[in-house]
Amino acid sequence: MNAKLEFSERLKGAMREVGYEPRPSVLEKAFNTRYWGKPITFQAASSWLKGVSIPEQDKLQVLAEWLKIDPHILRFGGQISRNIAKRKKRWDEAVSGTEREVLEVFVNLPAAQKKVARTVILALAKAGED
Repeated sequence: MNAKLEFSERLKGAMREVGYEPRPSVLEKAFNTRYWGKPITFQAASSWLKGVSIPEQDKLQVLAEWLKIDPHILRFGGQISRNIAKRKKRWDEAVSGTEREVLEVFVNLPAAQKKVARTVILALAKAGED
């Protein structure tokens, strides 16, 4: 399944969750009462529900707020969020307090000093392989 169709399935499911029938006319009316920009057309609502297109970020935010769902999950699904959380947990568990302190200092260095630090770290790593 492609990203547009997957989005449309999440949108329809989210609409059902909060008690709305996933029909273009329902989506158009409910969305336009909440959105302060140019109103969407019946065709735009229909294309979102059919998996023809995905709304722009500002519209996605309004949809997510209305449907009480995280905008990231509405747009991309829950699997990506779970993968990100897993990677973050691994990183948090792998990096100690002193390492975290060094990384924070590194991030705040000017670009030229970062380049020097990177060169030194890579040289140390290569020397350790021998």
